[in-house]
Amino acid sequence: MKKIIIAGITGSMGKQTEKLVSSLKDCELVGAFAPHLDDNLDLPAGTKLFSDLKDCDIEADIWIDFTVPSAVFENTKFAIEHKMRPIIGTSGLDDSQISELQNLAAINGIGGIIAPNFGLSAVLLMKFVKEAAKYFPDAEVIEMHHADKLDAPSGTAIKTAQIIAESRNPEDITEKTLEQNPARGADYEGIKIHSVRLPGYVAHEQVLFGGPGEALTIRQDSFDRSSFMQGVKVAIEQVMNLTKLIVGLEKIL
Repeated sequence: MKKIIIAGITGSMGKQTEKLVSSLKDCELVGAFAPHLDDNLDLPAGTKLFSDLKDCDIEADIWIDFTVPSAVFENTKFAIEHKMRPIIGTSGLDDSQISELQNLAAINGIGGIIAPNFGLSAVLLMKFVKEAAKYFPDAEVIEMHHADKLDAPSGTAIKTAQIIAESRNPEDITEKTLEQNPARGADYEGIKIHSVRLPGYVAHEQVLFGGPGEALTIRQDSFDRSSFMQGVKVAIEQVMNLTKLIVGLEKIL
């Protein structure tokens, strides 16, 4: 039986994850973490609630994190130091923080996963983007999310741009370098990323590739947060077998 703590239990993704964990026969929700706990939370009997990391004295196998960018690094560090395998869906970790967490996981001899996106359509988009970038090196990324999303660009968009940068041949890039212009969006190794934050949206991304006389658009849409649960389920099933802290759900599909 896998013992699980969910961080961010009061958020939309936390609530969806609790329903998923409660439905899995080989999992038990033993703890729930959120800075501001809701007295109306309907959780399985015996679930321990805590609002501060220092008060968490629960032994668990897995820490699932859907919190906020400002808290995710310390949360993940805490989980690793207490021998809990992290499944991190919160964006906001930079490269240096990820590297530090990977080293910490190696020292503690545990694996885990940091997933910029748990939507299988988004993961497949990144797989397709990797192939397309070999033939269309000029690309831009547009990501659209709900109005309450705190970070921009999204972790998914950054990961997508990283894949494009690693997959294309720099010598084939034809787009001219432009002067810094806010209207052109953020820049990741020459790849422009545009962020949209509007009510009514959930999570959407499109990658635009341009070539001589033709263009290619790859797009994915997540219309409901329940769509992410299939990816979370895969992570829960696989995380105990991981020997290191990996980045990207595609690594275990």
